[in-house]
Amino acid sequence: MPGGVIACGLTPHTPRMAVEESAPDFVRPLITGSRQLGELIRGLEPDCLVLQTTHWVSTFNWYATAQPVHEGICVAEEAPDLIPGLPYRHPGYPDFATALAEGATAQDIPFFLNTSAHYRWDYGAFVPLKYIDPEGTLPVVTLPTVILSDLDECMRVGRVVDETARARNERVVYLSSTALSHALVRGPERWPTDERRALDEEFVQRLESGDLQALIRWFPDYARASVAEMGGRVVAGFLGALSAMASQPYGARRFGEYAQSSGSGNLSIALSPELI
Repeated sequence: MPGGVIACGLTPHTPRMAVEESAPDFVRPLITGSRQLGELIRGLEPDCLVLQTTHWVSTFNWYATAQPVHEGICVAEEAPDLIPGLPYRHPGYPDFATALAEGATAQDIPFFLNTSAHYRWDYGAFVPLKYIDPEGTLPVVTLPTVILSDLDECMRVGRVVDETARARNERVVYLSSTALSHALVRGPERWPTDERRALDEEFVQRLESGDLQALIRWFPDYARASVAEMGGRVVAGFLGALSAMASQPYGARRFGEYAQSSGSGNLSIALSPELI
């Protein structure tokens, strides 16, 4: 395949996945799904992973991590009992991050580089990549959730990732680390309501059907009704990248099972021309 986004994926990050040995049974299908998704992604041999996470939150501006190496200790600030300090090390890709920031800025999107030597990953980046790329071999650029961005701007950023990859003739996988429905409740074993589970299933079925433009038109209604995580912003980035990739036929595959965590709905799914 030529340069561009070659696969788009949604993947969960509940902190109860982080330590497999103590993970409750109800999240083990999510760990399995993340591992299976990782097998697909590594087999594609991408030049870069671009991962947008719901747990790095920026109020005003977009950023791309541009450190040569991502290395540190991840602590889940909201759940330090679950992720008290786990090490990670993955290569970065400053050149791609720089080109992405320049491309987004040229389209009047406020976009900057995160070059801080003191920056540490949130668990929305750490948890999925622990299973997707356990050896830490694939270059990674991470993106935040931007509170003052609307769904349209998030989709535009996803498309700019594809434009950047095409301009550089590089193969990129776009990953959105997010739940689907996300009306949280106390009780980690609790499911979303039946109505929200049905909405999540409809969303996934629409993805699988290939009628992407109809899905994009419906998506704001879905995001509101399902109480999508961070208003659906991270899923919107995924949809933008997918709409750019959709200039060629693609297939879809679910990995593992849809599962709950504190009232949220979670699933790993990938779409790629390689899945036809």
